[in-house]
Amino acid sequence: MAGEATIRRSVDSARIDRVEVAVFTIPTDGPESDGTLSWDSTTIVTVQITAGDVVGLGYSYAHVAAGTLIERLLADVVVGRDAMDIEARYVDMIHAVRNSGRQGIAASAIAAIDIALWDTKARLLGVSLVSLLGGARESVPIYGSGGFTSYSIEQLQAQLCTWASEGVHAVKMKIGRDEATDRTRVHAARRAIGDQVELFVDANGAYDRKRALAQASAFALDHVRWFEEPVSSDDLAGLRLIRDRAPAGMEIAAGEYGYDVQYFARLLEAGAVDVLQADATRCCGITGFIRAGAICDAACMPLSAHTAPSVHAHACCAVSRVRHLEYFHDHVRIERLLFDGVLVPVAGVLWPDRSRPGLGIELKRRDAERFAV
Repeated sequence: MAGEATIRRSVDSARIDRVEVAVFTIPTDGPESDGTLSWDSTTIVTVQITAGDVVGLGYSYAHVAAGTLIERLLADVVVGRDAMDIEARYVDMIHAVRNSGRQGIAASAIAAIDIALWDTKARLLGVSLVSLLGGARESVPIYGSGGFTSYSIEQLQAQLCTWASEGVHAVKMKIGRDEATDRTRVHAARRAIGDQVELFVDANGAYDRKRALAQASAFALDHVRWFEEPVSSDDLAGLRLIRDRAPAGMEIAAGEYGYDVQYFARLLEAGAVDVLQADATRCCGITGFIRAGAICDAACMPLSAHTAPSVHAHACCAVSRVRHLEYFHDHVRIERLLFDGVLVPVAGVLWPDRSRPGLGIELKRRDAERFAV
C-alpha cells in the first residue's frame, strides 16, 4: 500500500518541471568508415526530464545542433505540461518545428525528448518501459554490427568471430569502398565465422543499381542473407529493382534514415524492402518507433531496430513484428561508458530488466563529463 501511495503522489505531481540537455562527443577506438563516410567520434545528445520526484532519461545520436534546438525551442514546449500525456507532447513538438524542418536534426531532437518522456512516465508509475508499453515478447535477438571498411581483414575477422563465439546468430560488416575489395572481405568474413552464423552486409547507399546487382550475385556465393542499402535509401525504385532481382534468400533492408512515419509508409508502398529498419533516436522517439511497428504490422512486414540498444531493447519487445536489434559497436561502447544499468546480451539475446523502472539506465555524470561539448 505504501508503494501505491508513493506512485499516486508521483503521478499527481506529473507536471514537467525541468528539461536538462547535455551533449557528449566520444572518440572512436580506432579509424572507422563505411561505404560513403569516415568518422573518428560519435556525438550523443542526452535529455533529462524532471517531473514530480523522478528524473527520466532520453538520448539521440545526433549533431550538437539537436541539443541547441532542444534548449532554444523544444524545452519550452514541454515544461509545465503533463508528463503523462506523451501523445500531446509529441504533437506539440511536431507543430513547434514546422518552420525549422521536421526531418533530420529536428526529428532527432524530438526523439531525445520523447524517449525521456516515456522513461519519465514509466518511472512515475514504477514500472519498466516494456511493461508500460505492453510486451509482445520477453526478449529480442541481436546481431553484431561493425566490420568497418577501415578495418584490416584480420581486425574484421576478429570482431565478427568474437560475436559469433558469444552466441550471436548474425553479424554485419560495412562494404562499398571498392567492389573487388568488398568481395574479398566478404569471403574472408565467411571463412572466419563458418556456416552457422548469418552474414549481413551494409553498403550505406554506396553503389549504383547495376553495381549493386552484380555485388548481390557475388555475395550470394558466400551466403550473404542481408543486403542493407545497396543503393541510396532515397532511391525507392532502385531498392525495388534490387529486391526483385536479388538472389533467393537475400533480404534487402533500408529505413534507418527514416525520420517520420510517412517515409516508412512510402518505402513499404514502393515494395522497396524485405525488412524495414527504424531508429527511435531518429524517427521522433519511442512514439515514432511504435508507429513504424504498426505500419509493419499492417503490411505483414518484419521490422529491425537500428542501433541504440539501451532504448531499443524495450521498444522491440513491445512490437509484434520485430525481427532483431542491431548491436552496433560504437553505440555499445558509448552506452557502457555513459550509463549505469546497460543490458548485457545472453547467448545473442537482450532481456529488458523488468525490475528496474523505465529504461533501467542512469547517466554516469562524472564519467560523462570528460566528453562534454
